[in-house]
Amino acid sequence: MPATFNECPVQNERAEALAYVRTLMEQARKESKHEDLPKLEKLIALIDSKRYGLVWEEHVELVEEEMKSKIPVFVEDETRKIKENPASEDYNFLLEGDNLHSLHLLEKTHAGKIDVIYIDPPYNTGNKDFIYNDKIVDKNDGYSHSKWLSFMSKRLEIAQNLLSETGVIFISIDDNEQAQLKLLCDEIFGEGNFVTSIHWKRSESQNNNAKQLSIVGESILCYALNKFQNHFNKIELKESAIKEYRYVDDLTGRRFRRGTIVDNTRGKNLLHIKSPTGIERVIKSIRTKEFFKEKDKNGEIYWTKTGTPYLKIFLDKSEGQISNNWFDKDGVNEDAAEELSGLDIDFNFSKPKKLIMKLISLKSDKTSTILDFFAGSGTTGHAVAQLNKEDGGNRKYILCTNNENNICEEVTYQRLSNIQEDLPHNLKYFKTQFIEKEDEDLEYALLNNVKTLIELEHAIDLEESDKAVAFTLSEIRELDLTGIKTVYVRRHSHALMEKEDRVRYEGIELVDVPEYYFAKEMKEAGL
Repeated sequence: MPATFNECPVQNERAEALAYVRTLMEQARKESKHEDLPKLEKLIALIDSKRYGLVWEEHVELVEEEMKSKIPVFVEDETRKIKENPASEDYNFLLEGDNLHSLHLLEKTHAGKIDVIYIDPPYNTGNKDFIYNDKIVDKNDGYSHSKWLSFMSKRLEIAQNLLSETGVIFISIDDNEQAQLKLLCDEIFGEGNFVTSIHWKRSESQNNNAKQLSIVGESILCYALNKFQNHFNKIELKESAIKEYRYVDDLTGRRFRRGTIVDNTRGKNLLHIKSPTGIERVIKSIRTKEFFKEKDKNGEIYWTKTGTPYLKIFLDKSEGQISNNWFDKDGVNEDAAEELSGLDIDFNFSKPKKLIMKLISLKSDKTSTILDFFAGSGTTGHAVAQLNKEDGGNRKYILCTNNENNICEEVTYQRLSNIQEDLPHNLKYFKTQFIEKEDEDLEYALLNNVKTLIELEHAIDLEESDKAVAFTLSEIRELDLTGIKTVYVRRHSHALMEKEDRVRYEGIELVDVPEYYFAKEMKEAGL
C-alpha cells in the first residue's frame, strides 16, 4: 500500500476543455483569424452550458491503487467453517476484506448470476459513518459528496455486471445522498430500469425536539437489470384484502370478490349479454366475447339484480397481492436492535430482518442467490436462512464486509453462528489476501488460490462435491475419479495428457485454470 496518497480529485475535464478553447481563442486573436472567434465562442457556450445528470470529481481509492501491483485472492479460514445442515451440499459465504476486492473476484465467479442484491451502504451523514482511504469523511470535507459518489460508482458498476437477466438491486439510503444516488444509478443501471423508490417507516417514535420535521422514514431504491423482462412476486394477502372476498358462491360455498367486466372507459369490445333473469344489454368491456362466454358457462360470472355482470375472483385461487412501495409494517430500527440483543450481538444501525425478508421475497425464488456487499451485522444472511426455513427453499447468500473493529469476525460471523440452532445451514469464511503481480512464479501462486473460487462459484466444498482439482500431470493420473464429473486442470498439464489419460477421463469435463479465473492477470504478466 502506498505510503502517501493524493486526496485531491483528478483535474476537472470540463474546466480543462474550457481552458484549452480559451487558449485557441487567444491564438486566433493574435493571428487575426477573426472568422474562428464566433465558432470558438459557441464551443465555449456548449461546454459551459448546464447539463442534465450527475457530474462529480473522480477520486482514486487506496484499494484501487493496491490492485495495480497486487492480485486479490481468497483464502479460507477453516476454523470458521460451519456445517450444520449435513443434508445439503450447498454452502453460503462470508467474504472478509474490502468489498471492492471481493466484488472484483465475484466478477470472475458470479457475472450474470446474482438474482437479488441488497445493500445498506454508509449514508455519508458526516457522523463518522463513511471512511474513505482510511480517513473519516466529515461534514466539512469539500469533497464529501464526490468521494462518496466515486466510492459507490465503482462498486455499483460491478454490481450491475453481477445481476442475472431477471435480477434486481435494492439500496437503502437516507436524505443525505438519496438524490445523488438516484442519478448515479440512472447512469449505471439505466433510467428506464428504475423500478421505484420504496418508502420505509424506520421508527415508531419521532423526535419532537426536531427543528423542522421529524424524520421517521428512509428510501430503498430499486433497479432491475432489465425492467421490461422482469416481474415481482406477489405478497401474502393482508387481512384487509381478505375481507374483500365477502361473497359466497351458491353452488360451491367458495369465497370470492367481484372483478370488473363492464368498463366504459377502457373497454374496446362490445358484448351482447343476457342475464339469468332475462335482462339483455350491450356493454363495453376489456374482456373478449369468448372469455365472457367461457366464464359464464363455468358459473364464474356474478350477476346483480340489475343485470350487471362481474367476474368471480375466488379466494382459494389467489396467489397473493401486488406489493406497493410504502413499507410501514415491515419492521423498524427498534426491532433490529432487539434482534441483535437477543443474539448477544453489540452493533448499531442494523436493519430489521423482516424488512430484508420482504425485499428478498419480492424477487427471489427458492433457489436464488442473494448478495450483500455491505453486510454489516449480517441481517441479509439471517433473512435468507429464515425464508428458507419458512418455505423450504434453498436460497444461498454471499456477504461481504471488511473487518474494521473486528466487525466481520465478532459481529457478522458471530450472528450467523448464533442462529445455527434455529436456522441450521452451511457457511464458509474467506479472507482476502494478495499476490504480487511481479511474483516470479505467478502462475503457481494463482493455481494455489483457485480452489476457493471454484467453491465460491458453485457454492460447494470441493472435498464433498463431484468436482476436483489436479494441476500437475502426476495429480491428474493419481486422482480418484469415483463420483467426479468435473476436474479443473492446468492448461499445460492438460496438453501433456496421453491417450491412456484421456481414455481414463472420458465423460469427465476438464476445465483449464487459472485462465478460467485469471485470464486478464495472466495476459498482463505475459503468461
